[in-house]
Amino acid sequence: MTSLHNRVSRKELKERIVNDPTPRTTVSFYCYFKITDPEIFRNTLYRALNSIGVLGRIYLAQEGINAQLSVPAENFEVFKSYLYSIEALNGVHVNIAVDDDGKSFYALDIKVRNKIVADGITDPLFDMSTKGRYVNAGEFNKLTGDSETLVVDMRNHYEYEVGHFENAIEIPSDTFREQLPMAVKMLDDKREKNIIMYCTGGIRCEKASAYMLYKGFKNVFHLEGGIINYVNSVKEKNLENKFHGKNFVFDQRLGEKVTDEIISKCHQCGKPADTHVNCANDACHLLFIQCAECKENYESCCSKECQDIIHLPPEEQKKLRAGVDKGRNVFNKSKARMSRISKN
Repeated sequence: MTSLHNRVSRKELKERIVNDPTPRTTVSFYCYFKITDPEIFRNTLYRALNSIGVLGRIYLAQEGINAQLSVPAENFEVFKSYLYSIEALNGVHVNIAVDDDGKSFYALDIKVRNKIVADGITDPLFDMSTKGRYVNAGEFNKLTGDSETLVVDMRNHYEYEVGHFENAIEIPSDTFREQLPMAVKMLDDKREKNIIMYCTGGIRCEKASAYMLYKGFKNVFHLEGGIINYVNSVKEKNLENKFHGKNFVFDQRLGEKVTDEIISKCHQCGKPADTHVNCANDACHLLFIQCAECKENYESCCSKECQDIIHLPPEEQKKLRAGVDKGRNVFNKSKARMSRISKN
């Protein structure tokens, strides 16, 4: 079956959204449920969401759905009604962005994958139906008031760097598939303690909680709706906020301000900074933290070498990009920590 998709160039789509005054709301949701034919489900979703102007990114697999979307404010209730008309998604929790400029996505992409979260788990006996217990914001605050409770961050190192919960344990890695076995190893002597796992919107920590139980841990919890839902809940209920800094997000914003604290540093000069950028040299595209002064001095590049490249003629730049696989090109200060952990 031919997949439906957008045929307009990304550059044109971006210009349209940047200049479009239509109010938009950035949302996210996920659900683990059985999808018999993800390709058919994909095209059905694409037709419905495209017809009401929804943009964003959705991953589908036989294990479920993972979505981050930008919805026209005037169509939000229509969107929600359609979502809840799907039996498996009826009542699914929809996270609303904490800090939103309405420019989070420029196109609608729905992709079918082997899994909605790449976890590296191959054991057929692993079962997502046995997972940790949800905790809401109030329960999270109460449990973390106990010094014997462990709070575990199940996000990548560059997410943790700009913002995290008080006393959170970092599992310093590039990918979720690396984190799962690392978490088991790091926490192996703490199997009887209360362990609360969290991530951005809940999808990774829910799977991580199931994995930890599968590996023999006893008292495993995960934060319902992740950081996004927690921050919205503490605001609504006037609760203490135990998250500090910025919440990294995987869209054009690259972050949501939760508090005014800046807990990270510019990767170029070391001054306080928490703004993630991609190097302006498209042959590099490194994701790193850059302060305003370095942004000006380096013209949004990660190095003088890349700065020189962006001033080359377009054809020469194109040649430099040819065949380059940028992969997961992120500034990684966690390699030394990962090396120490692997030796222990």
